[in-house]
Amino acid sequence: MLHLSKGDLDAAEKIYLRSLAIREKIEGTENPNVASTLSALGTTYLKKENFAQAEAAYRRVLAIREKSLGAEHVDVASALYSLSSVYTRRGDYTRAEPLLKRALAIQEKAEPDSFYVALTLNNLAYLYSETGDFEQAETLYTRSLALHEKLFGPEHAFVATPLNSLAVLYRTKGDYLRAEPMLKRALAIQEKTVGAEHEDTAIALNSLALLYSDRGDNERALPLLQRALAIREKTAGAESSTVAATLSSIANIYNGRGDHARAIELYRRALAMVEKTLGAESPLYAAVLSNLAVAHSDERDFTQAEALFKKSLAIREKTLGADHPDLAISLSNLAYVYFAQNEFAREAPLYRRALAITEKAYGANHPNVGTYLANLSTIYWGRGDTAGTLRLLARNADLRERNLALILTAGSEEQKRRYMATLANETDATVSFHVRSAPNERGAAELALTTVLRRKGRVLDAMTDQIGALRRRLNMQDRALLDQLSRARSELARLQLKESAGEAAAAERKAEKARLETDIERLEGEVGARSAEFRTEARPVTLDAVRASIPAGAALVELVLYRPFDPKATGKSRFGAPGYVAYVLTKDAPAPLWVELGETEAIDREIAAWRRALTNPASLEVRERGRALDERLMRPVRKLSGAARHLLLSPDGALNLIPFGALVDEQNKYLLESYTITYLTSGRDLLRLGLGARSRQPPVVVANPRFGEATTAGAIAAAAAARSRAAEQPAPNALAAAPSRRSVEMSNINFLPLPGTKGEAAALNTILPGVVVLTEARASESAVKVLSAPRILHIATHGFFLPDQKRVEASEANARGLALGDASTTASRGENPLLRSGLALAGANERGGADGEDGVLTAYEAAGLDLWGTRLVVLSACETGVGEVQNGDGVYGLRRALVLAGSETQVMSLWQVSDDATRDLMIAYYRLLQDGAGRGDALRQVQLAMLAGGQRAGDGQNKRGLDVRPGGNRPGGNWSHPFYWAAFIGSGAWQSMSENRAGAPQ
Repeated sequence: MLHLSKGDLDAAEKIYLRSLAIREKIEGTENPNVASTLSALGTTYLKKENFAQAEAAYRRVLAIREKSLGAEHVDVASALYSLSSVYTRRGDYTRAEPLLKRALAIQEKAEPDSFYVALTLNNLAYLYSETGDFEQAETLYTRSLALHEKLFGPEHAFVATPLNSLAVLYRTKGDYLRAEPMLKRALAIQEKTVGAEHEDTAIALNSLALLYSDRGDNERALPLLQRALAIREKTAGAESSTVAATLSSIANIYNGRGDHARAIELYRRALAMVEKTLGAESPLYAAVLSNLAVAHSDERDFTQAEALFKKSLAIREKTLGADHPDLAISLSNLAYVYFAQNEFAREAPLYRRALAITEKAYGANHPNVGTYLANLSTIYWGRGDTAGTLRLLARNADLRERNLALILTAGSEEQKRRYMATLANETDATVSFHVRSAPNERGAAELALTTVLRRKGRVLDAMTDQIGALRRRLNMQDRALLDQLSRARSELARLQLKESAGEAAAAERKAEKARLETDIERLEGEVGARSAEFRTEARPVTLDAVRASIPAGAALVELVLYRPFDPKATGKSRFGAPGYVAYVLTKDAPAPLWVELGETEAIDREIAAWRRALTNPASLEVRERGRALDERLMRPVRKLSGAARHLLLSPDGALNLIPFGALVDEQNKYLLESYTITYLTSGRDLLRLGLGARSRQPPVVVANPRFGEATTAGAIAAAAAARSRAAEQPAPNALAAAPSRRSVEMSNINFLPLPGTKGEAAALNTILPGVVVLTEARASESAVKVLSAPRILHIATHGFFLPDQKRVEASEANARGLALGDASTTASRGENPLLRSGLALAGANERGGADGEDGVLTAYEAAGLDLWGTRLVVLSACETGVGEVQNGDGVYGLRRALVLAGSETQVMSLWQVSDDATRDLMIAYYRLLQDGAGRGDALRQVQLAMLAGGQRAGDGQNKRGLDVRPGGNRPGGNWSHPFYWAAFIGSGAWQSMSENRAGAPQ
């Protein structure tokens, strides 16, 4: 027993054989003691995967015990259980089931609450799970778990086995929300009780990894699988079937990343192991064979792939039966081979059969059903069957939405992002179907827009909902959890801005960074788990609901970046060059209108050129470039928006970084002169704007921070920048240190004073009733972090956004039809963009703000502010509205952070702004707000005044800013260039501060 427990199977086998020989000689071959030794020997053979010898040993045990003890003895039940394990491991479930049933009957009769009953229930449940009888499996797993917990308590190692088994069943059924916490609990129990290197721990690691992989999070899955592999190689031997199964799972990840050669090598290794241990007719052999075929298919070796898929299919039909859900996987994969070769006639029946099997086994809402629906739709599409394609795409869209509503309630932001990435192909295809194949079909247009409204910016929505749910019912436990998350983010932000001297310090910093990132992911997951318990039911996203939320005289303009999909093309060419399309929806329109705007590459080039002109106050190209870009973007939209003069714009891609009001129409007028423009993350925002909590503090103004002493090098850079600006010749990085611009480059860490912010704070102190003004040393990071839902938060200081290293572009080489993609094939993210965006506050130059803070409030930290109830946040600084653009998910920077924090409206800048002009703009803006103007209209009125010739304010306290109130003067001056007035945009709610979304006073 000692050798067996230590995993020394060869030594155990020798000792048991010797003991058996002695006992047989002394006691005879039919003695019960001989059966006990035979049973131990059989267990050794089973662990060595020597199934023939294990079966022979267990059969002898059963025969001896039945003869000597009687057919109903509990020891006979034990022999039946052991013999069934041989057949179960080999996938021979037909022979295993009657043995387990008989063993269970004997055990329940003798002692219904015994450990042996619990074990047998678990094994019988596993058998039903593997054969597709999930209802029966769940019933038995639940009984087994309850009995284990009753016998041993909730934290015993024995409890982890049925807990893991039940969780795997939920994962198989697509119920990831129930599966994940159970799998994590099972892993924690195993690590605590049997240790980090035990084979049972490897089972838990493997199960959790496969769940992450199912959700598209292979970055998290791979290290768990690698750890499980190392344990299994050590405990079960390098050639065991468990090692083979883990190798195959690892190969799946490499194959998804496009490393087909490496994947094929691992698959072949795994296949050889399975053939040696379980045989070439086992379910595991069929599974690895199918995975190997996928790799050959992805390498476009369709002849080899087809042969392997057919062989896998034959094995599964023979061993599992014609209706087993694993069969659907082989059918779907074989169908893909025909799909890739445009053999629709051969493909369609396979997908239909896969769909029927999966629906019967898992129900109509399983994720795999969605995959087969999407893939089947491409066949109808390729055949030109518009009605059939639309029907399948619509059914799949509803299925995905039901699953999204559940899956996105749990997990960290990164996990949510990865799962959404798995749906990118389907989203693009749905838009493509409408735009390219069914342009005149109202149903196709409605489906495309509905899909965009449901998915665009969905991760931001989900994260905001999680935090909001906790804020709404904040108790001590919730507060402590949010405080932990906030502290961890702050530590990571400080670490990110901290310099490392020497390799040792850099290595230590890297290790600490990894630890903090892991903690943050864990805490975000806990926030999701807690908020899911009491989240309110989300309002369904339908066109009718969104249409009803559009104000009279307004038009929703949903701008979408998509990759056109061609079902008849092959390989990479299935997805064409990305393009922009605009959908326009008004309150009274019976259906959405739309227009294709062109390829993103050409439009984005024009955007970049126009932004260069906008950010240079001396540029004379602003109107010309604005007119050219308007011709591409907004003139086609204006033809659809009709008489609407309020545009609710939801940009995508690089369109997030431009001020649409500065575009120039065919009458040479800025759009600002004709339209009020409100920016949204998605038209779905209309369903939730104005529904937040009430404010808990008066307005707060943070301005003119005392940054601390600047370094000599930084001062020299600032002086050079000032000279360059005076000569109207911008120098490289000059804006970073220029004293009259509210921006900074983190490499030039000096933050120089901003005189305009002092006057700005003084003026707002007279305009806003009850305002709290924090300046100089009081304008600190810690002071901002302790705020609790001020009605208004205004911060006037230096802002920054730093670019990242160039990222690896996404590849569609592995897109299997429209099936769920692997999130690892999307663009890999570099340094978190929320750590590269932020605001400078007191002590920033000395990295020594109050209360141990470093004086730099990153967007990552700002996301943890308590702004649930804040009606308006104004960042009177540079580049606070820019960040890293994530197609379909908005801008990752301060803009996103403030939404996550709960603010209702955000006013931010798109480039490095003038200190003087910004001061005047802000003072005028708040005066209009106090006069009752809407948050959106007030900004427009100020900008119109600047365009018309607004000048700098005088020195008198009541004359600061631009007089743009009704009847006020509009003096000529020097702020008419869009550089000064177009930088600031308003996002979110646009109504008056005294009204909620429905227009009722608050």
